[in-house]
Amino acid sequence: MLLAGCASMPDEGESLPVDQASRADADSQVRVYGVPPQDGAQPTDIVRGFLDALTSDEANLRTAKQYLAAPARKTWQPFATTKVLQERPKAAPEGIPANREDAKGFTVTLEGTQVATVDRKHAYTPQEKAYHETMHLVREKGQWRIDRLPNGLVLGLPDFQRIYQPVNKYYFASYKSEAGEPRAGKDVLVADPVYLRQRIDPVTASVNALLQGPTNWLHQVAVSAFPRDTHVTRPTLTLDDSNALRVRLSKEATGADGNQCRRMAAQVLFTVQGMARASKVSEVELQKNSGDSLCKLKQEEAADRFGQQARVRHTALEYYVDGDHRVVSMTDTATDATPVPGPLGTGKIALRSVGVAHGEETAAGVSLNGRALYVAALDEMSKRAEVRLRSKAKNETDGLTAPSWDGLGDLWIADRDGDGSRLLRLRSGKGEPQEVAVPGLGKRRIKSIRVASDGIRIAMLIEDKGRTTLQLGRVERGGTAMNPKLSVQALRPIAPQLEDVVAASWAGDSRLVVVGRESGGVQQMQFMETDGSASNTQTLPGVNGVEAVAASEDETRPLIADADEGIVRLPVDANWKTVATRGTAPVYPG
Repeated sequence: MLLAGCASMPDEGESLPVDQASRADADSQVRVYGVPPQDGAQPTDIVRGFLDALTSDEANLRTAKQYLAAPARKTWQPFATTKVLQERPKAAPEGIPANREDAKGFTVTLEGTQVATVDRKHAYTPQEKAYHETMHLVREKGQWRIDRLPNGLVLGLPDFQRIYQPVNKYYFASYKSEAGEPRAGKDVLVADPVYLRQRIDPVTASVNALLQGPTNWLHQVAVSAFPRDTHVTRPTLTLDDSNALRVRLSKEATGADGNQCRRMAAQVLFTVQGMARASKVSEVELQKNSGDSLCKLKQEEAADRFGQQARVRHTALEYYVDGDHRVVSMTDTATDATPVPGPLGTGKIALRSVGVAHGEETAAGVSLNGRALYVAALDEMSKRAEVRLRSKAKNETDGLTAPSWDGLGDLWIADRDGDGSRLLRLRSGKGEPQEVAVPGLGKRRIKSIRVASDGIRIAMLIEDKGRTTLQLGRVERGGTAMNPKLSVQALRPIAPQLEDVVAASWAGDSRLVVVGRESGGVQQMQFMETDGSASNTQTLPGVNGVEAVAASEDETRPLIADADEGIVRLPVDANWKTVATRGTAPVYPG
């Protein structure tokens, strides 16, 4: 049943139908619709009614446009951008100079606190600043109507969270100078998070957003298999009774061969699956505009060839450094850990941190004083750990960060001393470390790193003047295959509201688990999306004194943390449990 109602409750003025926004997602069938302008309404009431109508679940905001003068209805671009405010913007009080009548009409000033912007490609960017805009009104056929206003929407955060849903678009990682190497591969999908209206034809919206290409932040390091200018030729896409999706494409796609077409279908399947969470997409068929089939891709084939589990196959092991400074491992349900095979599990090399390669055949450990990086096979036959890097740091609180492996088999680490930090990569965990440029880092200090399994994105804790923030950068590759040049570009904050971030770990295709505290607040643990928005997943129960946290990119695996109680584990839908009273530096492979 469709329930009609205004999308907000005015705090003054005459009575209007009640607010539906507060109901949020209590009933997924509820739809919110605006109320047309009333005869004789004054300028500030027209503006308030217009802002209410912006929260409507109408596809084309037809009611909101009734508040506009005829010329503005033709030129206003509602989806050019979306400004997200802490609360819905308020018209400045009557009588102040900002709200005034002039020779040609009336000006109303809107004010508020902006927290984010969503751009034309649906990308979310945290952006806290004062919001100040004006709307101008004129009389049209005796009624006040808005004739000048900013393009785009302006929404309060509660309305935005009700109307929009986060969804991952998927594109293929572009390794450029290293693309020819077998380990790089051509089928590594990278998540590109966006926000789409969740009740307005969500499947079609997600496919159309996918065909727009990667967002501005990701497009330097990711590509689409779809030919340029490809678009959908049917206005509405829906899953059929068997949860299969048929997509008719424009002529640009007709020349794609079988392999390219299946890569295109994989992009569609994983993207739509995120928007249609209640229904598992069984198959995607891409068609010519005539209806003839281009290719089909079943869900099982997509998961096997393109999915996260196909790229990085996990066993059921978790790792940490025990009280004897050895690397130990355990399963998700065990409480007894076992030293890993090979030299890193003997205790002869005292370690303070560890990183395990995704194949779980190799590990890297940093010495207790932070000055040496050891790499060794996780094999009983392996008797020696190679020293791959030595730090010249004089202070044990400096030196090497915990190591991190990407899904290509490369090892990443940062070396810190009094003069700043260097980010380094060891190809396949061997050879000479290559310095990775981080433009803009300057003298700021890298406290820890976590590289995504795709090798395209890296999360870094960066300390500056006593404040530690979580930043996400994209890894750009240039140079030649023999002499690649790497850099981390476009650092952006992931949890800008946190004053001091202690730890972070990848916890999904575009999600991290973050431990930190707000200014004047207590330590908290929460999931954050890579675009800086708060994840809509469950709230995490608190645990005291967390120093490190580890999550798997397989979201069904438990969290593990180094806390006051020791090494603790948080299974899905359960509470924290202590698994070892002595131990540090918990990790999953990666």
